[in-house]
Amino acid sequence: MELSIDHITAAREWRQKLLYTVAGLLLFETLTGLSNYLLPFSVSNQVMVLLHTLGGLVFLVPFGWYQVRHWLLYRSKMMTHVKLTGYFSMAATLVVLVSGVWLTAQALFGTRISYLWDTVHLVATFALIIALAPHIGLLIYRNHLAKKREALQPVIAGEKKFGLNTVLIAGGLFLLTGLLLYAYQPARLNNDLPDDYSYLYGQDRPFAPSLATTTTGGAFDAQSLGGSESCGTAGCHEEIVKEWQVSAHRYSAMDPAFQAVQKTMGQQNGPESTRYCGGCHDPISLFSGTKNIFREDLTGLTGYQEGVSCIVCHAIKETDVKGNANYVLSQPQRYMFELANGGNGRLVRDFLIRAYPEHHVESLSHRMFKSPEFCAACHKQFIDKEINNVGWVQLQNQYDNWRKSRWNHPGDPNKTIECRECHMPLLDSADPASGDPMDYNRSPHDGKHRSHRFLAANQFVPELLDLPDAKEHTRLTEEWLQGKIDIPEIAEKWKAGPAVPIQLLAPAEARPGGKLSLAVNILNNKPGHDFPTGPMDIIQAWVQIVVTDQDGHQLFASGTVDDRHFIQPGSFIFKAEAVDQEGNLIDRHNLWELVGVRYSRALFPGFSDRADYSFRIPSRSVTEIHVEARLLYRKIEQNLINFLFGEDSGVTAPVTVISRDQVTIPVHAG
Repeated sequence: MELSIDHITAAREWRQKLLYTVAGLLLFETLTGLSNYLLPFSVSNQVMVLLHTLGGLVFLVPFGWYQVRHWLLYRSKMMTHVKLTGYFSMAATLVVLVSGVWLTAQALFGTRISYLWDTVHLVATFALIIALAPHIGLLIYRNHLAKKREALQPVIAGEKKFGLNTVLIAGGLFLLTGLLLYAYQPARLNNDLPDDYSYLYGQDRPFAPSLATTTTGGAFDAQSLGGSESCGTAGCHEEIVKEWQVSAHRYSAMDPAFQAVQKTMGQQNGPESTRYCGGCHDPISLFSGTKNIFREDLTGLTGYQEGVSCIVCHAIKETDVKGNANYVLSQPQRYMFELANGGNGRLVRDFLIRAYPEHHVESLSHRMFKSPEFCAACHKQFIDKEINNVGWVQLQNQYDNWRKSRWNHPGDPNKTIECRECHMPLLDSADPASGDPMDYNRSPHDGKHRSHRFLAANQFVPELLDLPDAKEHTRLTEEWLQGKIDIPEIAEKWKAGPAVPIQLLAPAEARPGGKLSLAVNILNNKPGHDFPTGPMDIIQAWVQIVVTDQDGHQLFASGTVDDRHFIQPGSFIFKAEAVDQEGNLIDRHNLWELVGVRYSRALFPGFSDRADYSFRIPSRSVTEIHVEARLLYRKIEQNLINFLFGEDSGVTAPVTVISRDQVTIPVHAG
């Protein structure tokens, strides 16, 4: 029996090299796309993302050529299920190609891919599979079951050749994938503690006395926890990195005061004890094993430059409210070339993170970040026998202050104000991380991200270190303390004005030669923790009051600062006086000798205190008295600065006026 014209055409078409090429590429693209969607993150999947993208771009030309040719050949044929599914396949392929090209452009030139286009690309892929299976499969199946199968042998032979060549082309591309995978040399990580590492607190607690640990219980290579700058150089998180660069989290290890205290602690109490500080101040050095008895440099280069890096914060998997860095840190699986220093590797890394973002998002973004309990791991501190050789002493404790305060209303976010709402206010943003569907007052597309400046009360160190944007950061810190920075998202819950306002209480009038009594009320109005908070042996907040007559002559003063930057004795000061076993004052932040506190003055959230003053008005001609009271704050008191930097260094901490009040009192004789 002779073949019909249709059968001759079919036999010829099945043998077309163009068809093999298109089908082989399409099979490879489909399988790699499904692999990227269904299988876990891996280096092999990343290689397939790259080849999937390149293959898709190459596929454009032969597919367009073949599709036009195929349509011209069969357009006049009657409509059958084969032709109908062919049209569906063509439409689905076009959608896959358009969405794929658009996603590629976004990954190459944008900061993130569109989840809508990604979904379109995925759905169109499944639509293509559903349409193409009957288009080709049923046709082949029908020919193999035909009654006159012998007459269709040329067609069947063509089909077999088509199938074999399609598999060979796809297989060749997978072989290329394997070769590229074999050729790739990932960065070598040394996740081992030094051979001479001191396990003073036991093999099972290598990072003690810090409570911080890792998911493996062992070391993490420093470079695996660093590289924060790279989060901005790709154009993705530029805004956030710029904020972080000048933040207390960034300079926590390079802080000169921290470095000086750590050095003294290592000399006097043993280098291993500095691991106590490392969990919060210097985690990269801690987990890479730098804080060792045989190492003079207790802070490695990466740890010094990055402090609490992006990875350190975002790779924490568990926290505990016990404090002292009680968290568990993971070592995220990194993208190809993510640890490269530059060049084309960085371009590949940036493309992969944007084109294949699921792992990046899932490994570094957690709901846990939103909880005050996350902050509690470091913002709660105590000392016990492992440090002071005596016993347990509670130190700073911002978390429990907040937990017991008026700002905590469990289950009612409309009344509760949490750590991030104050210290990480929302900013207008073009960052890929903008938007948040999980916050009660936000949406996925609100165009905002949380500030990573972590504004609080350190207006000293950024300029001392001459960090990028330090002057602006200092200005913002002072405005933060003074209540000049609005936070619209919590404005209904948070009162306007300074963080800690003061009010002068004075009589309506006074008499010459009489005794004048004044008082200053101080209210911890806005903070969710004690004021002041932090290391109270270092920080100083005090009331300054200056009384002058109508001609500007000073009648009385308290809280003034002398030429050597010391506060006038007898001033009203918020502080803590810690002592050692002999009752000596802890005045150099020598916490390893601290056993208790002989005096402490701070304000619990919502509570107030009062400073009282009195003096006698001169009998001479005083007709009017002007009183100005100011609440002042500085990060480090001068005695410690002199110890750390030397008395002749000229270094002093800036003083911020948090709030002020003034009154004028008429003086009447008789």
